Parts: sequence; structure tokens; C-alpha cells
Amino acid sequence: MEKETNYARFNAPAVDGRGQRLYIETYGCQMNVNDSEVVAAIMQQAGFTMTDQMAEADIIFANTCSVRDNAEQRVWGRLDLFRQQKQRTPGLIVGVLGCMAERLKEQLLENGTVDLVAGPDAYRALPQLVSAAGSGQRGVNTLLSREETYADISPVRMDKNGVTAFVSIMRGCNNACAYCVVPYTRGAERSRPSQTILREVRMLLENGYREVTLLGQNVNSYCEPGAAESQTVTFARLLERVALEDPSLRVRFSTSHPKDMHNDVLYTIAMYPNICNHIHLPVQSGSNRMLEKMRRGYSREHYMERIAKIREIIPECAVTTDLIAGFCGETDDDHAQTLSLMREAAYDAAFMFRYSERPDTKAARHYPDDVSADVKTRRLNEIIALQNQLSLASNRRDVGKTFTVLAEGNSKRSDAFLFGRTSHSKVVVFPKAEFKAGDYVAVKITSCTSATLIGELAGMKNV
Repeated sequence: MEKETNYARFNAPAVDGRGQRLYIETYGCQMNVNDSEVVAAIMQQAGFTMTDQMAEADIIFANTCSVRDNAEQRVWGRLDLFRQQKQRTPGLIVGVLGCMAERLKEQLLENGTVDLVAGPDAYRALPQLVSAAGSGQRGVNTLLSREETYADISPVRMDKNGVTAFVSIMRGCNNACAYCVVPYTRGAERSRPSQTILREVRMLLENGYREVTLLGQNVNSYCEPGAAESQTVTFARLLERVALEDPSLRVRFSTSHPKDMHNDVLYTIAMYPNICNHIHLPVQSGSNRMLEKMRRGYSREHYMERIAKIREIIPECAVTTDLIAGFCGETDDDHAQTLSLMREAAYDAAFMFRYSERPDTKAARHYPDDVSADVKTRRLNEIIALQNQLSLASNRRDVGKTFTVLAEGNSKRSDAFLFGRTSHSKVVVFPKAEFKAGDYVAVKITSCTSATLIGELAGMKNV
């Protein structure tokens, strides 16, 4: 579905960005990180150069998230800083990109700091939008597309380690969870052609990357139709093809939806050692009443059946989740059911949030946000406390075991130590010795916290 902006289209001249420097700040999820890399590629093709110093920039882009209110509030705060920078730098252009631009374009332009806004499907137009803003016009494009996947764009990797990279396999979302703004800000679901995904993976391999994470709002619903039904590329087939590119390449994916987590994906993970044994399976609530109200499309019983099947097919698989505290109408009993599901599922880790009403969602239109802030906070704190216990218990079970860890860089606390992750996505800190980022290292776990495994060297792992 295409969504037209209220602002008139402009006729921008051909763009030559030579001599202009671009600074990008990214907020929100991994998808936004990948989007910023696409934006950097598009701008570089038009002659702009990147800088990681805001004070050097001629153009500032904030790539934004609208999933939670606090993410938007952070951006509003940054706009105050950008306003000060504009006062010091005549001609500085400030742009807001992504979900917040899609949702709040009028308010952003009225702010006085923002010169252009571009939704998630309008990044190809950014050079022209910058040109228009530079000539005094308002640069606006918030069209949502049914086709745009940026499949032909080779993202400019903005990470610092050169070891891990995100690869977008699809855009948008067809689920209509009552609390979620994503379908309204990112549009309908569409899958990227598999050959372009594999080409991007090969390029990453050629450039020394050792791990890729396949990204989508719901990767399990990835589907590239073939000439015949038997030739359709499902997510399980795509996962297999990526794994077969190189046995030394680690493969992760995010995010899965419980209603679409089918056994073919689980068997594919079990079949290939380089597909990481970690599944992020958001549950949001342990109460069937809440799940139905949230329009999640599954019951507690179905979800736990999926957890049981994961444990059966991939016995060593780590499972993480998302949880919302205080959704509309949630009672103490609903909350207690969430706590009991957490214990039953024994999650290795979780992302946990207070419910914050997002405008235009079904929940905002039909359900009162009737759980008080104090109750939301209390329930969230109970969820966090329980998950800390579960995470600590999970990590303690790993003490004494040896894992293959992909080193990602120096530890934050000491350059004498490296950090990396196991196949289960657990963070490990270990002595650096002769190793470097990008090495596979055998590490024996000697101790842990609820968030981190600490280990000693057991030798280099050849893969």
C-alpha cells in the first residue's frame, strides 16, 4: 500500500555531493542499523562522504525508531543538540529518516530544526531531498512501497569490527499486533530476491566477515515464489543456501514469529553446524487472554509446543524472547501467567519492556491504557528479576564447558581481553593472548554473571 505525503513533489536538479560530509546516528533495532548502511551506500554513490564526527558534517541524518515512546523521546532530545549545531554551522542540513519520519513528518518539519524527512522506503530519493533542502525547499518523501527491498544496494558497513554483519532479507510486516506501529511505518511485507541475498553474503565473505545475521520483521514468513511451487524459496531453504556458502561462516537470524516457526527451519538448524543454535522467539505475554487481545495469532499452549519442539530437535539451542509488562487490561493473574511461562520456558535471556501506547495502533484506537505506570514498573521489575535468575542459572550450566567463540573485539574493561559470542549468542570474555577479532577460539568457561560468561583459552579452533 502506498501512502502519499501531503507535501508537493519537487523538481530537484541532478545531485553531486562531492565535498559534502554526512554524519548518521541510528536508533532502534538491527533493521535500522542495516538501513543506515543502505543510506550510506546511496549517499556515497551520489558523491557524499561519510564522517563519524558530527562537528565536521554538512548533513546530519537521524535514522529513527517508533516502536517505543522512549526511542522517539531520545530523538526529540537530539534535535535540540542538532539545532545548536546548525547555529554554529551555517547551511547545515538535518534530516530525520525511518519510522519516526513516516509517523510524525508534520511535527518534525514544524520543529524548525529538520530540513527533510524520508520514510523507510524513500532512501533512494535522499540525494535529491538533500539538494531540495539545500535550495530552501522542504525535502519530504514518505511513500510506502509494495516492492522496495533495496535488493541492488550493497550496504556500506558501518560496524567497527569487520567480523559480523546484518543482511536484510525482507521488509515490512503483514502481522497486525494490536500494540505495534511497524506495519504503519514500514508497510506491507515483501521478500528480497534470494540471489541478491546470496550475492551480498558472498561479498561479505570476500571482505573477511565471519558471521551474518539475516534480518526481517518475521523471517519465518520469507517467501520467494518460484516458477513452480517446488521451486519456491522458503526461509528454511534460504537459511540452508546461506549456510552452504562457506562452512566457516556463522549464520544467525532475527526475528521469528511463533505462529510461523515451522519444523523445517528447526531441522535445517540442526543439520548445519554453522547455523547458530539460538532462536529469538518473542512471546510478549503468558496469558491467553492477553495474547488474543494483542492479536498475536497463537496461544500459550501453541507457543510452549514450539519451545518443546525446539528442545527436541536442537537439544542445545538457546531461546530468548521479548516480554511486555502492563498491556491494556492486564491483571495480576495475567502477569502471574507470564512469570509462570518464563519459568517453564527457562529463557536464556530476554528483552523486557513496559507497555507504551503507540498512536494509530489498534490498542490506541480501541483499548484504554488502563494499567498505571507504578503497576507497570512493578511488574516489569518482577519480570527482570526473574529473568536475571533464569539467565544466571543458564550461564552457570555452562561453567566447565568449552565453546567455540567468534572473537568480535577487545573487552570494554581491558585490552588484554577479547569478547565474542558462542553459537548460543552468549557473550564470553577471555584472555587475548595472540588472538584477534575474527578468530574462532576454543574457550573453557570458568565463571559467569547473569549477563556474561568468563573463560580461559583452550586453543585455536580451526574451521
